[in-house]
Amino acid sequence: MVDIVEEHLDTLFPGLTVLHACSFRVTRDSNLDLVEEASTDLMEALEQELDRRRRGEPVRLEISSGAAPEIVARFLEAFELEIDDVYECDGPVNLGRLMELYRTEDRRELKDAPFLPCVLARWETPDEMFAKLRAEDLLLHHPYESFGTVELFVQHAANDPNVLAIKHTIYRAGETSAIVRSLIAASEARKQVTVVVELKARFDEEANIRWAKRMEHAGIHVVYGIVGLKTHAKATLVVRRDDGGIRHYCHLGSGNYNPTTAKVYTDVGLLTAHEGIGKEVAAMFNMITGYAEAPAMEHLVVAPHAMRDRLLELIRTETQNAAAGKPARIRAKMNAIVDSNVIRALYDASRAGVEIRLCVRGICCLRPGVPGMSDNIRVTSIVGRFLEHSRICWFENAGGEPLIWLSSADWMPRNLDRRVEQAVPILDRNARAKAIEILEASLRDNHKAREILSDGGYGSVPVPPGEEPYDSQESLRQAAARRRGDGSGDQAPESPVEVQTIPESKPEPRRRVSAPRKSPLG
Repeated sequence: MVDIVEEHLDTLFPGLTVLHACSFRVTRDSNLDLVEEASTDLMEALEQELDRRRRGEPVRLEISSGAAPEIVARFLEAFELEIDDVYECDGPVNLGRLMELYRTEDRRELKDAPFLPCVLARWETPDEMFAKLRAEDLLLHHPYESFGTVELFVQHAANDPNVLAIKHTIYRAGETSAIVRSLIAASEARKQVTVVVELKARFDEEANIRWAKRMEHAGIHVVYGIVGLKTHAKATLVVRRDDGGIRHYCHLGSGNYNPTTAKVYTDVGLLTAHEGIGKEVAAMFNMITGYAEAPAMEHLVVAPHAMRDRLLELIRTETQNAAAGKPARIRAKMNAIVDSNVIRALYDASRAGVEIRLCVRGICCLRPGVPGMSDNIRVTSIVGRFLEHSRICWFENAGGEPLIWLSSADWMPRNLDRRVEQAVPILDRNARAKAIEILEASLRDNHKAREILSDGGYGSVPVPPGEEPYDSQESLRQAAARRRGDGSGDQAPESPVEVQTIPESKPEPRRRVSAPRKSPLG
């Protein structure tokens, strides 16, 4: 479109001589100046800030390479920017527009082969689903295994007359959501439904506001979490009346309940009927919704109350074991490592002899392989067809079973100190074996992975002599297909449930919990 406009400038400006033309784009400050403590209505205050953000202060000017100095100077004056704020683009200024070309051009030889996930669970009835979850946990690995299983879990819970309550968190739900449809159906069936909506999820604020209004209109108890903290935990709790009494069923994950990103992000999620975990998830929801203070927990670890201390304790235990001559290893996979206290603890562990292997997709402030400091630390990053988003940790725990955790948090100050996050131990034998397989596959990758060097740069991961390059994402896709039993994994239905889109709705009164009180359903 830009090329077409430039080609016809004489037509657009008849009688004038066009001296210069260029493409440009302005980036504006998108931070929200929101003081929650001073807001009597969080949603209203946020809506006002979102309107202001559209007119935020310019912070960057992108402009075509070779643009006339006169034009650049005019822009700098108009937007009150400095020359250091100008970025020349040798090509399209907005590369995002190329996605339209990708969608319209049928050039299959230039695209990845179509991929649909396999479905591990096809529960026909709620009774079948809950019985199987009582028998064993189910660890899901998206996108290799369908997110439709999670949607079906919530749908069956909504339709089951024995389910008393459903509690759920929303951080980034996307523009369509089968889960929200099921939650609305559950509320209409007079179940107690509580949804924690994080209104401040960056760039998803407007979508989450629309979801919150839609669910409130349907009678769902919508809360916005704890003042001053973002709710980043990924949790669903189902409270059901079973033959033996009240029982808790949970889904806990590393990624959002978002059907779009579930197709392109790698994430893990645990479906469990472990009663100890279930009661602690209920306690976490009571804390978030204001019913109770954060209690001491045996299984679940919740930020910002306990996660930092527990993580440092686990690292120190491995350090002490190494110093005592015991086996000591740490394996972890996440998006980012930034926290200085955690990094120092890992350096101490390395000096003590702990073998540390990390797969960090994004920011990593740790320097591996530095003599005398991090000799025993190796860090790789995988950039492949899918965006690596899983968070799994593994600690040797000499003298006992290795400790394997699934988490919603990265090792960053914002996750450990300023967000509500959860980490859950993987206890089921089959789920543990699968988590180890996922982690080891990522750490073994020498095809799409790059290794962080001691100087902070990245280099290729060497392929051992006589071996073929190992692509972890392709290997895991094939493993998921084998679990399905057909060897392909390419023809599974994407979602067994109808989706719900976000409609516009009239404002409804917002409910905020003002005093701690005990939930009748725990």
